[in-house]
Amino acid sequence: MLTVVIGCATTVTAQERKVQNKPYTDLRPFHFGVIVGTHLQDLEMVNVGPQVIVNEDGTTDNSIVTIDQDRWDGGFTVGVLGELRLNEFFQLRIAPAMYFGTRHLTFRNFTPKQQTDEDGNPIRQLEEVQGLKNAYIACSGDIIFAGPRFNNHRPYLMAGVSPMLNLSGGKNDYIKLKRSDVFFEVGMGCDFYLPYFKLRPELKFMFGLTNCLDSKHADELRNKEMLRYTNAINQAHTKMIALSFYFE
Repeated sequence: MLTVVIGCATTVTAQERKVQNKPYTDLRPFHFGVIVGTHLQDLEMVNVGPQVIVNEDGTTDNSIVTIDQDRWDGGFTVGVLGELRLNEFFQLRIAPAMYFGTRHLTFRNFTPKQQTDEDGNPIRQLEEVQGLKNAYIACSGDIIFAGPRFNNHRPYLMAGVSPMLNLSGGKNDYIKLKRSDVFFEVGMGCDFYLPYFKLRPELKFMFGLTNCLDSKHADELRNKEMLRYTNAINQAHTKMIALSFYFE
């Protein structure tokens, strides 16, 4: 037993005496860095259900179309950061970045054309797929709460908001998103102090706070047959899961 206690004490002492890489880096009042990473994105949509479509000849028909992003689609992230030291445990980070990706949207047309199954339900007539490309410019403002440094690592929690500007969107797409959105983000990470720089892996969850669907897109469409798809939803909210690596 005495041998075990002495061994544990020796291990703890050895850990406490480990040489720290870049021991004064957290004392800087302000510093810069770069960001690279990947992310998964999803689009939650509210389907309107049955619609009444007015055809060009003045006739009407009932339409049932559903839209879904049926998987989490990946993308990549690049950016820079500036971080202000507030005190021993809190930092303010401003991080302009760009998010690139493509959403896979599936449109299912259940519009009955006098065709029903045995139970009287409309038979699906058509399935369409749209790759909704997106390129966002974001500028997140985050508060970081970091624990005490232990040897060469330091865990932390973060939370903040990230306004985003959407640079993509075509007039001939079924669905178009607004130019701007705002995300709430929360996550965790850990600082690793390496001999020549500090590496910070971070996992965060991002939730869109606004309805990002461009409801005026229907007025831009030249092909009126697309209206049954465009008007099939009335709300859309973006979600992301981002894994980023900060080099400081």
